[in-house]
Amino acid sequence: MGPARSATSKRALAAEVWKLMADFSAANFRQGAQAELMTEIGLTPAHFRALSVLDPSEPRPMGAMASALCCDASMATWLVDRLEERGLAERRTPPNDRRVKTVVLTPLGIATRQRLRASFYDPPGALMDLDVSSLESLRNELRQLPAPPQGQGGAC
Repeated sequence: MGPARSATSKRALAAEVWKLMADFSAANFRQGAQAELMTEIGLTPAHFRALSVLDPSEPRPMGAMASALCCDASMATWLVDRLEERGLAERRTPPNDRRVKTVVLTPLGIATRQRLRASFYDPPGALMDLDVSSLESLRNELRQLPAPPQGQGGAC
């Protein structure tokens, strides 16, 4: 087998592995503990993303929130309206600039975000069905992948 064929085969194999990982993750996020909890609370994945970009100790201006969510101001406003209706966030007006509206998580918003984050990592049944040796092998292989950068937020 020549180098060109080996590279193509490796690329095809990597593409298949990536597709399997993505399909498995997507299916389990839609049907997993987090999806059930979001349905119970009455939230969507967009609401969870909005909760995730808010820092409980630092109110975020609406424009910065829209930018972090990669959406326009009207969508950010709609999301914050829904979070406010559920008591998860509140708008504030900073004393130094009354033209700006900021958003901050409420104590209920902080607790809800923590519950959702915890449920995000609840392993799906299909993983629990694997034997310990298979799980250890899978874990060891996945640990060889680079960790995502921390604290930089996602790209749009």
